Amino acid sequence: MLISKLTPQRLANAFQLWTSYQKARKGYDPVPKGLPMSLSVEPTTACNLRCPECPSGLRSFTRPTGKISAATFEKIIDELHKTLIYLTFYFQGEPYLHPQFTDMVHYAHSKRIYTATSTNAHFLSLENAEKTVKSGLDKLIISIDGTSQETYEAYRKGGKLQKVIEGTQNMVLMKKKLRSRTPHLVFQFLVVRPNEHQINEVRKLTKEMGVNELQLKTAQIYDYQNGSDLLPSDQSFSRYALQNDGSFRIKNDFKDECWRMWQGCVITWDGRVVPCCFDKDAHHVLGNVLEQDFRTIWQSAEYQAFRTQLFNNRSQIEICKNCTEGTRKE
Repeated sequence: MLISKLTPQRLANAFQLWTSYQKARKGYDPVPKGLPMSLSVEPTTACNLRCPECPSGLRSFTRPTGKISAATFEKIIDELHKTLIYLTFYFQGEPYLHPQFTDMVHYAHSKRIYTATSTNAHFLSLENAEKTVKSGLDKLIISIDGTSQETYEAYRKGGKLQKVIEGTQNMVLMKKKLRSRTPHLVFQFLVVRPNEHQINEVRKLTKEMGVNELQLKTAQIYDYQNGSDLLPSDQSFSRYALQNDGSFRIKNDFKDECWRMWQGCVITWDGRVVPCCFDKDAHHVLGNVLEQDFRTIWQSAEYQAFRTQLFNNRSQIEICKNCTEGTRKE
């Protein structure tokens, strides 16, 4: 459980972050007092699927691709573990394609950090399921975007629903065999037009398979203004609203502030620090952990300038224009 990862130092750091953010909202200098309480680290950019609306799936990166080294990962954790509460092993790519993935999870687990990842579940063999449970991973999000092969592959191009089912079964089995409460298993169902009629079926499947939780997630569409065949007909599952002229707009209102810039960031496989998960192609590189210590980057003039721009005119930052909080929990 997340609460078991809290320490006095981590709580004090979180309080410092929150209070400095509130001060920044009131016009004070936008410099966090503290280090990130959450972090996303990218194991690899490689992926076996070709999902639309995904740089990994489309093979459309303009930045370098590859996988993180164990040395780089351990450097990050060694610098931040005293204040870090939550670590996500995911940005782009399929984490299980990294040969040392579960070793890295175990290293973070040994520092009492809450660990989570997201997978397409095609590599959850019995062996990998056992390694995952033994690594201490706290949460495993499994993408299951359909209850039939036809609907599943409408988005998960090149994927096999049966592999997802088998991988999930292996995880449930191995948790029971090893008498482990972790990882907390989550089915994530990306609601798009081809699969929205199967929401009740995936709810049933979640219970039948012994998965702990179902999350219904709305899809991020890059060219949303002109609509998309992926947009669901049920508007409650869409991040975008239809306007009178036939175009679409993001439902949420833009506010010139962002708590994410205080509580965490993303580090790519090659050590680049970017502000958040919406910067998928790393257009806003604020430093590199292979060249500087993280604290220097976190409190740098470049990072401060980016945070200042958020308060001045966030809608002019390209990665913010399509920013939504798009997950619904069941």
